Amino acid sequence: MSTNTAPAELFRHGLRLLLAKDIPGWVDLWDEDGTMEFPFAPEGWPKRLEGRAAVAEYMRAYPDHIDLHGFPHVEIHQTLAPETIVVEMRGVGRLVDTGGPFDMTYIAVVTVRDGLITHYRDYWNPLSVQDPAADFAGSNR
Repeated sequence: MSTNTAPAELFRHGLRLLLAKDIPGWVDLWDEDGTMEFPFAPEGWPKRLEGRAAVAEYMRAYPDHIDLHGFPHVEIHQTLAPETIVVEMRGVGRLVDTGGPFDMTYIAVVTVRDGLITHYRDYWNPLSVQDPAADFAGSNR
């Protein structure tokens, strides 16, 4: 992606990479010093990841736990700050360990500078994951 990539375009590209299970490609969309926050993270789960390396480690095992099939709803809202978007989305798929359904709604606030994600605040509901084994970051707890 170019340094002129609009945040919405970069975000949609990132979703395509996640569906392709290309975690290294998704991590490449991050600034070296980018941060990811989880305001609703339960006790024992990371609340903040600092730097691309921490994001990469957190996401490394994602496809081993969640098999994403699609994002049937993605609505991107541009904020007054051109580099920041608010995204409402729904991801669906299956939990790899159990074969059970995965159906998660998210709200994310994402900031992009120079074509890379610098800040990602992920408002997902960890209580909606039916199987604790689905915690793709479980090794990081």
